[in-house]
Amino acid sequence: MTTHYDAIIIGAGQAGPSLAQRLTAAGLSTALIEREHLGGVCVNVGCTPTKTLVASARAAYVARRAPEFGVMINGEVHVDMARVKARKDAVVKASKDGVTGWLKTMPNLRTYDGHGRFDGPNRVRVNGEVLHAERIFINTGARPSVPDLPGLDQVEYLTSTSLLDLDVLPEHLVIVGGSYVGLEFVQMYRRFGSRVTVIEQGERLIRHEDADVSRTVQEILETEGVAVRLNAACLSVRAQDAGVAVHLDCQEGPAEVQGSHLLLAVGRQPNTDDLGLSSAGIETDGRGFILVDEQLRTTAPGVWALGDVNGRGAFTHTAYNDHEILVANLLDDAPRRVSDRIPAYALYIDPPLGRAGLSEQQARDTGRRVLMGKLMMTRVGRARERGETQGFMKVLIDAETQRMLGAAIIGLGGDEVIHTLLDAMVAGTPYTVIQRAVHIHPTVSELIPTLLGNLGALE
Repeated sequence: MTTHYDAIIIGAGQAGPSLAQRLTAAGLSTALIEREHLGGVCVNVGCTPTKTLVASARAAYVARRAPEFGVMINGEVHVDMARVKARKDAVVKASKDGVTGWLKTMPNLRTYDGHGRFDGPNRVRVNGEVLHAERIFINTGARPSVPDLPGLDQVEYLTSTSLLDLDVLPEHLVIVGGSYVGLEFVQMYRRFGSRVTVIEQGERLIRHEDADVSRTVQEILETEGVAVRLNAACLSVRAQDAGVAVHLDCQEGPAEVQGSHLLLAVGRQPNTDDLGLSSAGIETDGRGFILVDEQLRTTAPGVWALGDVNGRGAFTHTAYNDHEILVANLLDDAPRRVSDRIPAYALYIDPPLGRAGLSEQQARDTGRRVLMGKLMMTRVGRARERGETQGFMKVLIDAETQRMLGAAIIGLGGDEVIHTLLDAMVAGTPYTVIQRAVHIHPTVSELIPTLLGNLGALE
């Protein structure tokens, strides 16, 4: 039996439901297939739960610092992980229920609970039923990667997904992976009260960032008592009575770290290995990401790929923008391309890192004459008043066009303030326009004009 639709969406992540709304509103009969969680990674095991946990961790951190502000708390600050998890679960449930209710009542849409797999060109099989459509959209997301470490099959370990089910506080959490996902858990669990060691194979944390950003992030974490081990080679693990031991060959420090819990945070891999892509003529790269063009078309006619599976962005906001690009091209006669967007993201340690456009090294690599401005957060009155002066602001300018090439803000409100610069970059506005703006005092953003007024040549 074959059921015909105008469109099929495989995966209900960030792009899927919004795409379904636009397709069905245009009068297209649409099937949406999801094998696990409506709402995808972000709602269920990504942004929503982790940022809820980050909020709990910050509450503990602020409570411990209360005496610095003249606020006295009787007794030791204690974190009840069961209640922390319960709060997280409640926030996730509310978000998931909202998505579920929205989809289940959407006209022209039928949802399928099951695993969708291509059964040939324009055909998808789910729960024994074959669906056919001239337009198929893949939005299956990604999952945590598990490295091939010697001894890993003999120990218990956590991923960024399974850790969210933990309702006890690890005595000593060892985290393998010093990049974006891992570092949020590093600081979070240190603030909850665990001893935390982060192990990174590279020479510095978040090695895709500029060295000054990496160095500042490490200083923030070490100030809170996190142990950082870099240049870790020959990693292996073994079980022990109290948990797990990780062997590492570092340039400095002991050759083994013993912990109660092990978290693997070494990246994510696309959910493409069990979709039957080859039967539909859909090609992937060497890492499993689906190859797409600037309008997100795959190598198979009538098939598009959105979100993490296409390797063109690994964030909720880029997945949502993928859906916007698709509907603009397919429904609105308003052509858009993936390369139109300026890369932007945040690292949600505290204080956070906000990034937009090119890094310092990437700007150098363009061969342009580049100006740079840098201002330490100690100059920001709002940061001093809050007692949070770690970090800096940095902006990169094309000396010829006066347009902004990139920016990094690590410090109080960095994940929000970065949009001041990002919006100017999108508008193509010369930096002098923002430099002359009058910002509100006292805020973090008021130092943006000061930052732009103190530029020097990037050597």
